[in-house]
Amino acid sequence: MPGRRVCVYCASSSYDPELLGIATEVGAAIARRGWSLVSGGGHVSMMGAVAEAARDGGARTVGVIPEGLRVREVADTAADELVVVTTMRERKREMEERSDAFLTLPGGIGTMEEMFEMWTSASLGFHHKPVVLYDPIGFYRPLLDWVGGLVESGLVSPQAFDHLVVRDEVEAALDACGGRR
Repeated sequence: MPGRRVCVYCASSSYDPELLGIATEVGAAIARRGWSLVSGGGHVSMMGAVAEAARDGGARTVGVIPEGLRVREVADTAADELVVVTTMRERKREMEERSDAFLTLPGGIGTMEEMFEMWTSASLGFHHKPVVLYDPIGFYRPLLDWVGGLVESGLVSPQAFDHLVVRDEVEAALDACGGRR
C-alpha cells in the first residue's frame, strides 16, 4: 500500500547493537514498501536508527519532538519534516494524526506509554488503526504474560488482545500495519 504512514515507537536511550539492528531492519523495510515513517523526532538510539535507515532507503521521514527534548534526544534535523511541539501530549497527538498504523519496537516506559495509549484507544473504538508489537527477540513476552494475567483476573477484557497484533518477523509486522508487499 504505497503512501502508508507508519508511526514507530521505540527506545531513545539504548545503544545495544541487537536493538539498533532491529530498528535499522524496520526502517529499511518501511522504505522498501514505499511507505513513510513517523517517529519521535530524535536522532539517537533506536529512534535515530529507524529514521536513518528509512531515509537511506528513500522513505519520507517525519519527526515530532517536544522543544524540551530537542537537545536531549538530539533532534533529527535530517528528517524531511521536523515538527516541534510544546508537550509530550502534543507529540503523541501529532504522531497519531499523521499515522495510519502504529508499530512498537523494544523500548522503555515512554515507548510503553505510547503503545498502551494507542492499544487502549483502539480497544475503546476511538480509532481503527492497526496497533502492532514487533517482538523478534521475546523482549515483550513478560509484559504480554502480565496482561494475560490481567485478563484472567477479570481486570482486562479478553477482547483487548483483538486490538493488538504481535509479530516476530519484520515483514509480518508490516503486513499487519495494513498492507502487503
